[in-house]
Amino acid sequence: MPKKYSLSFIGFVLTFVGSIMFSTKAIIVKKAFANIEIDALSLLTLRMLFALPFYIVVLFVSKQRNAALRVKQWLQLIAVGLLGYYVSSYLDFEGLRYISAGLERLILFLYPSFVVLINAFVFRQHIQKNQRIALLLTYSGIGLAYAGEFNLYHLEPGFFIGGLLIFLCSITYAFYIVGSGRLIPLTGATKFTSYAMLAATAGIFIHFLLKHEASAIVTVAKEHWEYGLLLGIIATVLPSYLIAGGTKRIGSNNVAIISSIGPVSTILQAWWFLGETIHWSQLAGTVLVIGGILILGLKKQSA
Repeated sequence: MPKKYSLSFIGFVLTFVGSIMFSTKAIIVKKAFANIEIDALSLLTLRMLFALPFYIVVLFVSKQRNAALRVKQWLQLIAVGLLGYYVSSYLDFEGLRYISAGLERLILFLYPSFVVLINAFVFRQHIQKNQRIALLLTYSGIGLAYAGEFNLYHLEPGFFIGGLLIFLCSITYAFYIVGSGRLIPLTGATKFTSYAMLAATAGIFIHFLLKHEASAIVTVAKEHWEYGLLLGIIATVLPSYLIAGGTKRIGSNNVAIISSIGPVSTILQAWWFLGETIHWSQLAGTVLVIGGILILGLKKQSA
């Protein structure tokens, strides 16, 4: 097999597996809320406790040289890290208390469209025709899926607030993506991720200490640690490195396209592990959302 195709195949496998592993996050969180008594902040703190050591090690062993960032750029990096790994994750975990894992993943996958809108309104980048079509498809897909979920679950407490929390999660994550695109060229992808993770972890730990006693995190039951381990390693550390490896081999545009498997994976896992209902509007909405993402990705490929 020629080296080029070998690298492409390896990149595809790494990205595909990484996307599937990322999609387990919602399933693990929903299982934790159903099986143990724990709040979103404590679960998020346990996740970071297991994930953080790996990113610290990578930060120190990375061969990328330390960037000479100005104070303003360091503040931007800290702010972006807090948005992406603290605020966004906290909103996500809280939202999952109220809505299905399948709907969570679909709403969260609005973030590419929010990236387009942020670049348009904040940085004055022109919205191209294919981007308008993609926006129409993705928002139509979310509307269709949400309508189906509304018919099934609108009487359940917190359904609307859950959807709003995940919607805000998607927006904050989009700001993280936009910010990372401007900071990664200065720091390198590996060190940027580690710095952002450190900033977010500091925010999460401070939040936890303001709400709980410090001893609360070490006195939790064995089952709490097990869910934290699954979230930290299976749904965070491993997929982040798999996706990074895939990006290095096949490029970010291909990774964005392959990652579209995420919502489908979550819906199937939610049906298998959580017993969530798969309905036609959810499937149709998923197709529209993925179609919108593919339009964005394929257009970039041909550009």
